[in-house]
Amino acid sequence: MYTSGDVSRNTIAMVLAGGKGERLSPLTLNRPKPGVPFGGKYKIIDFVLSNLFNSGIKKVYILTQYRAYSLMKHIRESWGKWTGLGEFYVAISPETRSESEEWFKGTADAIFQYLRFIETSDADYVAIFGGDHIYKMDVSQMINYHRMNRADITLAALEVPTEEARRFGVFSVDDDFRVTAFAEKPKKPVTIPGRDTCFASMGNYIFSTKKLIEVLQEGKKKHADLDFGKHVIPMMLENGDRVFAYNFNDNLIPGMKPEERGYWKDVGTIDSYYEANMDLIHVSPQLNLYNYKWPILTNQGNLPPAKTVFDDDDRRGQNLDSYVCAGCITSGGTVRRSIIGPRGKINSYSLVEDSILFDNVTVGRGAKIRKAIIDKNIIIPDGAVIGYDHEEDRRKGYTVTESGIVVVSK
Repeated sequence: MYTSGDVSRNTIAMVLAGGKGERLSPLTLNRPKPGVPFGGKYKIIDFVLSNLFNSGIKKVYILTQYRAYSLMKHIRESWGKWTGLGEFYVAISPETRSESEEWFKGTADAIFQYLRFIETSDADYVAIFGGDHIYKMDVSQMINYHRMNRADITLAALEVPTEEARRFGVFSVDDDFRVTAFAEKPKKPVTIPGRDTCFASMGNYIFSTKKLIEVLQEGKKKHADLDFGKHVIPMMLENGDRVFAYNFNDNLIPGMKPEERGYWKDVGTIDSYYEANMDLIHVSPQLNLYNYKWPILTNQGNLPPAKTVFDDDDRRGQNLDSYVCAGCITSGGTVRRSIIGPRGKINSYSLVEDSILFDNVTVGRGAKIRKAIIDKNIIIPDGAVIGYDHEEDRRKGYTVTESGIVVVSK
């Protein structure tokens, strides 16, 4: 496993994993966005946690909130088991604390509520990362950059075209990438000196510990809903603190292919979530899950291998251009350009195309599914047709997006 020295050992991480992910509804009706499955076997949160783990950062608090039970169970059964001797991956939630304490009101307020964990640590640096994006990153390179600049805070920045930058918080920087201003979703984004691109905020930060404690205590006196983008970063710029942007495009991980460089997905809508999943089954996907030098880790479960059953002319179990997870049985049906989660069962004469099936989905005999997302534990009846007639899909209570993706939830 690739690790990187003292900076990682001197860092604790706080992962913000309380998001509702309302634009991903109905997939988020019973789970937070970081707990949504991705790529068949993973959860979205596994990507940030794998990045921290592979970077040698193994003191991690995961701050949960909305519908936290399933996510906390996932952390406990996987990440909680892989550490020891002072290392930990532990999920904490305001739901589990005394009734007098409130839920988080802003991103920085969430950290403030758990400031005691930071104050009692001996960490030099605090990595504050979101738990709901898909990407690979060696965080130790960003910490080294932070230390080299003697920064108070370093902001992870995505280099994006000007027209795209309007959707983000945008940093203005000088020639040394020191941040001079920050604007939320500006109509006229400021470009990077000498380039026609802009620095967009990824919502990931490295703080020097002492400075973080100081600014949170100061900010909380003024703002009940203390937020990094709205309050903390502008306040630090006003105070003349050393604020730097770190270009994510400069981050290299072992075994990375050229097409992976700068890969970062928000997957905040059904359409973007679907597209990011479907990219995985391309011949050369932009996100390579087969890079064993930088593995994405998750709870594997004790499941048998996937298998296909029957090889008759009229009934053949086959998986074509697809991701098929452990425990799946394709029994005389056809799976094409799809992702089948663990313990899936595809019965005879059925057809699944361009679709994402979550954990433990059963597709009945003769059923036809096209361009759909099927939530976990759902049984599709024999002969059912999904994704061919959107009016009929809506009548059945399914969600249909403008681009024609059908979501079948519990």
